[in-house]
Amino acid sequence: MLSRRDLILGSVAAVGFRDETLDVVERLVSRLGGEVQDEEFWAGIQQAFTLDRNVANFNNGGCSPSPRVVQDAMRRQLEYSNQAPSYTMWRHLEPEVENVRRGLARLFAVDPEEVAITRNASESLETVILGIDMEPGDEILTTNLDYPRCHTTIDQRVRRDGVRKVTASVPHVPRSMDELRKPIEDAITSRTKLILISQVSFMNGQIFPVREIVELGRRRGIPVLVDGAHAFVQYKFDNRDLGSDYFATSLHKWLMAPIGTGMLMVQKPKIGSIWPLMAATEAQKDDIRKFEEIGTHPAANHNAIAEALTFHEMLGMERKEARLRYLRSRWTDRLRDLKNIRWATNLDRRHSCAITTLGIERIKDMDLAAWLMAKHGIFVTTIDSPPVRGIRVSPNVYTTLDEVDRFAEAMIVAPTKGIG
Repeated sequence: MLSRRDLILGSVAAVGFRDETLDVVERLVSRLGGEVQDEEFWAGIQQAFTLDRNVANFNNGGCSPSPRVVQDAMRRQLEYSNQAPSYTMWRHLEPEVENVRRGLARLFAVDPEEVAITRNASESLETVILGIDMEPGDEILTTNLDYPRCHTTIDQRVRRDGVRKVTASVPHVPRSMDELRKPIEDAITSRTKLILISQVSFMNGQIFPVREIVELGRRRGIPVLVDGAHAFVQYKFDNRDLGSDYFATSLHKWLMAPIGTGMLMVQKPKIGSIWPLMAATEAQKDDIRKFEEIGTHPAANHNAIAEALTFHEMLGMERKEARLRYLRSRWTDRLRDLKNIRWATNLDRRHSCAITTLGIERIKDMDLAAWLMAKHGIFVTTIDSPPVRGIRVSPNVYTTLDEVDRFAEAMIVAPTKGIG
């Protein structure tokens, strides 16, 4: 487990800072334990965030607010770096990224020398998709449930390099994991050079059988790139469970790190074969840090990941996952049997966790989302990526039961009384 003392004292000791938020979390866990329905405990966690409660953010799958401790860490480092940037930022703050690298590696159960700090999942994914050597006619295999940015990146390689994109069609509400695995297996050919899959689909929260697909590729000598943007620390897993060759994620979703932070994991033997997005020297060929060569950038953003890691580990992954599942079931249980609800997510816990997509018959998704915001102060995003259409709902640990219940009640009213 990450040491809060090591992270705080090891990060910009010259600034002199002590944060009470982590002390509160520590006392809550010690005193109350944090059972999934212990609202006294979760009320304390909710107070760790600076939020506008006039708006209930139900799009944490897109971007989550950071706890106060993360905001404060980033703010104090920005102020410190501004005192003499070429000295304070480059000499004092930038080396702190190594603490973050070690922390992320521990959390994901990989070697720190396999972890690059990026700005988001898109940068991480594009690094691999554009950086792997391929010949004209070679194939990148993906699915119809993968992120549009990934498809756009592959399409560019198709136009530029003459490679082929192969899209396996998988059901968005599968009855079994085999329904996701088999279409991918059937689409593999002798020219397949990379398999790209989402661990959790951005469309509807569908969980993929990553381990089985990785082993499928490994038996054929095909590396697998896992898009973990919507999966990382939403539920309990690490790379011992996945075995991925490459793993990409954003840290401003479920880890609640600063906006514009991400991670790329590349297994050591494969680092040298991936070209970075921005040029690196020949000497850096096998160094994971070559993927961080982006020019001048603020150190504060990536350094504050350390506080997000500490907050996450003090809260506990099992506790967090249980709460997310409880919040989801609290509203889905009330809607399950309503005739006019159109479910685009398999609610079985093996298939999804905190993210759910649904719609209401005869009500346009955009109109429903606008009504929820205007009349109920609830923000959701819409998904219009066939075969999935609906509003995507994703509360987080700071979400209150009142907000969840308000959403459920609105969704019961909408199909019966309308939204006009």
